[in-house]
Amino acid sequence: MRKLKVAVLSVIVLLGVVLGLTALTAFAAEQVQVKSETDIAGDLGILQGEGSGLTPEYLGKSTTRYQAAIMYLRLKGLEAEALAYRGTDNFIDASLVYKEGQSVLAYLKAHPELGWQGTGGDLFDPAAGITAGAYYKVLLEALGYKQGVDFEFAQAIDFAGQKGLSRIASVQHVVNMNIATATIEGLQAKLKGGGKTLATFLSEKGIIAVDKLNVLTYASLQLKQNEALGNYLSDSKGMTLYYFTKDAADVNSCVDACLAKWPIYYSDTLIVPAGFNSADFSAFVRADGKKQLTYKGWPLYYFAGDKAAGDALGDGVGKIWYVIKPSAGIALGTKADLGNFLTDTNGLTLYYYDKDTKGVSNCAGKCLEKWPLFYADHVAAPTGVNSADFRTIVRADGKKQTTYKGFPLYYWVDDKKMGDTLGQNVGNVWFVVDPVKFSGTKAVNSSVKTSKSDELGTYLVDSNGMALYLFTKDKGDVNSCVGQCLVNWPIYYDEPLTVSSDLNADDFGVFTRSDGKMQNTYKGWPLYYWIKDANPGETTGQNVGKVWFVLNPVQTESR
Repeated sequence: MRKLKVAVLSVIVLLGVVLGLTALTAFAAEQVQVKSETDIAGDLGILQGEGSGLTPEYLGKSTTRYQAAIMYLRLKGLEAEALAYRGTDNFIDASLVYKEGQSVLAYLKAHPELGWQGTGGDLFDPAAGITAGAYYKVLLEALGYKQGVDFEFAQAIDFAGQKGLSRIASVQHVVNMNIATATIEGLQAKLKGGGKTLATFLSEKGIIAVDKLNVLTYASLQLKQNEALGNYLSDSKGMTLYYFTKDAADVNSCVDACLAKWPIYYSDTLIVPAGFNSADFSAFVRADGKKQLTYKGWPLYYFAGDKAAGDALGDGVGKIWYVIKPSAGIALGTKADLGNFLTDTNGLTLYYYDKDTKGVSNCAGKCLEKWPLFYADHVAAPTGVNSADFRTIVRADGKKQTTYKGFPLYYWVDDKKMGDTLGQNVGNVWFVVDPVKFSGTKAVNSSVKTSKSDELGTYLVDSNGMALYLFTKDKGDVNSCVGQCLVNWPIYYDEPLTVSSDLNADDFGVFTRSDGKMQNTYKGWPLYYWIKDANPGETTGQNVGKVWFVLNPVQTESR
């Protein structure tokens, strides 16, 4: 992946809209310099990646003991010496790494004072993963602290926290992206017993170019976490940042007394957490002439009531102020005539279709050209909105779509920028979603209805859009599926049964199984679910064992 460049965003970028990007209106764009921690680690040569560099694949890989050892040597200024080492005594499993890496392992074995003596039995275990504590040990020793003298390994995270190193302390599975975060944190920290930073030390060693150090003085954002809020953004001091739902309609919505309670956040140079897209950050000149930073188009604020790092007392205030959740998938906008309504994280409005039934989208073909589907692989909803109300269906075309309370969510093609709601009431069947007031569509949600698939055609689903199946062995005996079979293929039963208008109610019946349980039938075929179908629209039970099939109302013959 090409390294992300410094984001110098122009008004052209801000006003160019495609789904997934956003634009602000009625403001002057302001140039800002933004770099992510991965950008910086790559530019400084501290994190080098493999093959194509710092690709998403590399950054998502688990960090190994060998990688941690390389980082230790690099941060101590010893990497070149280790690569040039030609000693032959090595760990038994040194062949698990490339040739140059074998020299590194031999060097570590020849220098036990460095503290990399393997895992026992003359093994180094180079491919084993590391913990956050293990990498903080690397950073602490790069700063001049010694395990067994200044700290014990079991207390590495706590000791690192005392030295201002804590950003990956809660990470359970360390990947290379986390290493970028912790390393930038370490470069900014001071060496033991002196005022010099690790970055300055490395520049004096010629490992980091002096003219690249200035970026480490930029203001920085942190990704914080707590049990109630999940992940959210704060400034470099840990003070929480917020967005204002009314800014969806007008980015100057907070003025005068509002700004006294919700001070603006701004910096023209910024370091953002590893994994963030620098282009998501920009700035604008407010109507009052002040500059304000934005994230995905949303102006950023503090809350005057937050007094200490970690406070998030502004979250949910008035149901219009919320912390910034970078991976939320969902945000809220507010307009005087509509109240609160769901948007994506870029502030683009989401809609529901009043002809949809629960778990089933009735918008396809030309309809989708005007009403593109919305999908987020993860939703962390704003406070007061239940994240569990957001699910996923698999559409007839195989695409995934996010639902709210079971009903599919869409964009409107004519909404071009953050806060546009031009799709509201189109055709008297398309509406914004007020998360508090919305309870479903006017379409009748029958016990059994139909869904469609390009591959399978029309087939039966239940009221939630879950596929129903027949078992061909039931043709001879309706009690053919028993025991473990019923664990994998749970029976379908609903009473009283209602069916959608495109189905014939006389085709449905009910019978009592030999075990005493009731089960619904279609054209005499007992109806079942498949245990591996997790979401509405999935039909993974089709043709299992060449005896299980969905029911096409037209093609299914009476038993």
